[in-house]
Amino acid sequence: MTNGKAITLGIQHLLAMYAGAILVPLIIGGSLGFDEQQMTYLVAIDIMMCGIATLLQVMRGKVFGIGLPVVLGCTFTAVFPIISIGQSKGIGAIYGSIIASGLIVIFISRVFGKLVKFFPPVVTGSVVTIIAISLVPVAMNNMGGGQGAEDFASASNIALAMITLFIILLIYRFATGFIRSISILLGLVFGTIVGMFMGKVDFSPVKEAGWFHMVQPFYFGTPTFDLASIITMTLVAMVSLVESSGVYFALGDIEKKQISAEDLARGYRSEGLASIIGGIFNAFPYTTFSQNVGLIKMTGVKERKIIVITGVMLVALGFLPKIAALTTIIPTSVLGGAMLAMFGMVLTQGITMLAPEILKSPENTMIVAISVALGAGVAFVPNIFEVLPESLSILTSNGIVCGSLSAIVLNILFNMVGPKKVKAVAAATVEK
Repeated sequence: MTNGKAITLGIQHLLAMYAGAILVPLIIGGSLGFDEQQMTYLVAIDIMMCGIATLLQVMRGKVFGIGLPVVLGCTFTAVFPIISIGQSKGIGAIYGSIIASGLIVIFISRVFGKLVKFFPPVVTGSVVTIIAISLVPVAMNNMGGGQGAEDFASASNIALAMITLFIILLIYRFATGFIRSISILLGLVFGTIVGMFMGKVDFSPVKEAGWFHMVQPFYFGTPTFDLASIITMTLVAMVSLVESSGVYFALGDIEKKQISAEDLARGYRSEGLASIIGGIFNAFPYTTFSQNVGLIKMTGVKERKIIVITGVMLVALGFLPKIAALTTIIPTSVLGGAMLAMFGMVLTQGITMLAPEILKSPENTMIVAISVALGAGVAFVPNIFEVLPESLSILTSNGIVCGSLSAIVLNILFNMVGPKKVKAVAAATVEK
């Protein structure tokens, strides 16, 4: 393959993941009240960390790197937990929990295969669904122009959000292949152009941003280590590891390569290391991006060289704040329209995971019913359990923790112990 073709394919992978990469910092920074300069840094450092995390995973070492053509970025399942931690515990707690969860992932990487039994689809699907439900209000507020905005829910904001959503739907409906895969990115671009004609785009952040900057550790402050926040991010990390495992096996199938337990351990360690570095430089936890797997299937090109080029380009973009500042001019209502589509896709991912599990047994139906209801309920009414002892607030004050632990415990109760388990063991014995 010529270098020119490899670079072109690398750019294609970058475009496929770019919308997801920039939306995460824009959503989190906007929800936490960051100013334009902070938003520019957050976008830039996230793009750079996507590249570093990708390069860590593409390599194949003795300890780190699964050696597959995989692109990494911040998962949307981490968005609401990060916002929730930042609003309740402060910015330092976000990065303390990300660093701690990365260390935990590295520590459990070798044995996580044994822990996966506690995270079957009925559990991970419930967690993803809870997080998706929690994200929808964020999208709706942004569609209105952002909570607290003077023109919140104005006709112009709602119209711009719906125009953006309509553009995304049109592209998704009538385009095919690569163009369809970047429908969200194109929706953001065309929505912003429409916003320019409506007087909703301010280019001053781009003018004021420099062409080059050096990244620095702990840009937003020193990390603090809050137990509840660490538990939350660790649960998110474990769900991400389960999802990543599926991506690893999918890529292994594409490459006709058997994925061993040691391969998985190296992949998990790379994700943990990426999260630690992300926390130090005030970015995010990182996991595999499935849209790039789809692109590999579509093109049939699976050389790691291409993903290395993508990773290098992402790292280079992270040092160019003017490029990052371009993303901050996107009107909030345009972001809201794109968020509704993306968060809706996260919700359908959770539903897709849960549908076959619910059909399997009434026990699974009850697991989903209670865990999702509890998780969403606590997310919307966070003070509902404040009468309980303070020592239990770690488990009851956060919807994701409450719902996730409920799903894990109920799955153990209904599917792993008791009469149902005894019958399953007896049946297996008879078959032997």
